[in-house]
Amino acid sequence: MNDYMALLRERWSDPLLTALTVLLVVMLFVLAPLQALGIFVFQAFELVFAIILVAGVFVLSGSRTAVAAMVVSLLMAMVGVISRINAPSILDINLFAGSWLIMGITLGFVVSRAVFAPGRVTQHHIMGAILLYLTIAITFVALFTFIGSLVPKAFSGLSLEDSPALASNLVYFSFTTLTTTGYGDIAPVSQGARVMSVMESVVGQLYIAILISRLVSLEVAQSMMNND
Repeated sequence: MNDYMALLRERWSDPLLTALTVLLVVMLFVLAPLQALGIFVFQAFELVFAIILVAGVFVLSGSRTAVAAMVVSLLMAMVGVISRINAPSILDINLFAGSWLIMGITLGFVVSRAVFAPGRVTQHHIMGAILLYLTIAITFVALFTFIGSLVPKAFSGLSLEDSPALASNLVYFSFTTLTTTGYGDIAPVSQGARVMSVMESVVGQLYIAILISRLVSLEVAQSMMNND
């Protein structure tokens, strides 16, 4: 079984970086906005995509701990969906936030090991770097959610109430902060929200600098090995 999984990872680990990137892009920028329109079926699609994401993490990492964390994340999201159907409350929001936090941290750990591993830099590694960038935004979506649920009116233009549009609005705010494109209709007001926003902005800028230097060093090292 272990030999089979090793062969599976060797064959599919790089293509999985691209596949998982596409999967997460669809979840964030297609399903979340459609869910914001109040069409419940798209929330079910998100759960299906999350299951595929768990399988992808298992093949990519081979780590039972990582898979267990992703399964816990998936279960929390499912409980949140059931709770929202029965009686929407702040509990649902925190369950979803916890789910996104666990997923972001786990996926970021697994993907970073694959992207920055020694070897030739391929298009799949570039896609994996994009995936890692997306997971940073996901992680901060969860942190912003916790802040908003603990501090009333932590954000102007954003109400932390259980609604289909909440996830899409938080994703929008997180990427606005991560890319430092400036604030418009949503802005941090409380001290905690502002500190977290500054942290995400700094992480976003440092990530780009570190990513470029690391990928260049990997490519140079590979070229030197090929010349030898």
